[in-house]
Amino acid sequence: MSEGEPQPKKPGGAGKILAWIAGTLLALALIAAAGAFGGWVWLNNQFEAPGPAGEAETVLLPRGSGLIAIASQLEREGLIDDARLFRIMVTIDGGDRSLRAGEFAIPEQATMQEIYDILRFGDTIQHPVTAAEGLTSAMIVEIVNAADVLTGEIAEAPAEGALLPETYLVDRGTSRQAVINRMAAAQTALLDELWPNRAEDLPYDTREEAIILASIVEKETGIGGERPLVAGVFVNRLRRGMRLQSDPTIIYGLTQGYPLGRGIRRSELDNADNPYNTYQIDGLPPTPIANPGEAAIRAVLNPPETDYLFFVADGTGGHAFAETYAEHNRNVAQWRRIERERARSGG
Repeated sequence: MSEGEPQPKKPGGAGKILAWIAGTLLALALIAAAGAFGGWVWLNNQFEAPGPAGEAETVLLPRGSGLIAIASQLEREGLIDDARLFRIMVTIDGGDRSLRAGEFAIPEQATMQEIYDILRFGDTIQHPVTAAEGLTSAMIVEIVNAADVLTGEIAEAPAEGALLPETYLVDRGTSRQAVINRMAAAQTALLDELWPNRAEDLPYDTREEAIILASIVEKETGIGGERPLVAGVFVNRLRRGMRLQSDPTIIYGLTQGYPLGRGIRRSELDNADNPYNTYQIDGLPPTPIANPGEAAIRAVLNPPETDYLFFVADGTGGHAFAETYAEHNRNVAQWRRIERERARSGG
């Protein structure tokens, strides 16, 4: 380079300062990013680490619980180590409004991530409440009242025959009135389905009358295959103007459906003051005598075509059916012999 050529300028003081500031900011940004990444890794590791529960547990989250209350309860019950960390991670994920109330099964050493998923997507624990066919409404109320997974009182007693007996699965904490309402709604839904497709020319015109007869069928036999035949007998008797002559109706008039504990007396058969005595009244009794199950309801709405008019116990747990009174008398005589033999043998 010759003496006459211009010399390049060296960076001045201001340029050095700007370069230093830029380098410093870049370094700080990298440090912050690294710190944030490291913090996020740590949070994730904690969220997915085995939890403190030494064995499988259940947790019951009350209705209306928010994220803060849920996280605090989980920590208090020893299912997570850090309620604040649980809240942070759930909030970041946007799931703070997706946690559900109910009773949940939490596995041993479940991670916070696993618990979070269970509370969002897992099944709640369901408890069975079973009402058997043929129980009265008062008996079903006793069963519902005795179920310790339920809460509250039954404010409105159900009418006789208004419930559909079966096993209902409920969440712990469900109200007893809600279970009764569900049983009543189930019977209404079943009748809504079956009533339009009932047989023609039935000797009863209303759904209420059908339930009355179904309750008698239910109490007369516990054998599923016999319900249609028993329904057919009663339908034939009603069509011919014959009295139903059903023993369970007499018992209901005496005990409101609770076991009589003995045989029916002749004076009780002859008692015309018992409005449920179908040996003395024409047609159906004034109300159902129990809550019939689905099979009995189906049987009275579509009974089989049969000429049977009588039935009596046959000693096997079932019944012998007859078309004529003479045949029925032979069946009754056979049943009496079985009863005498059992009495002699102490059976």
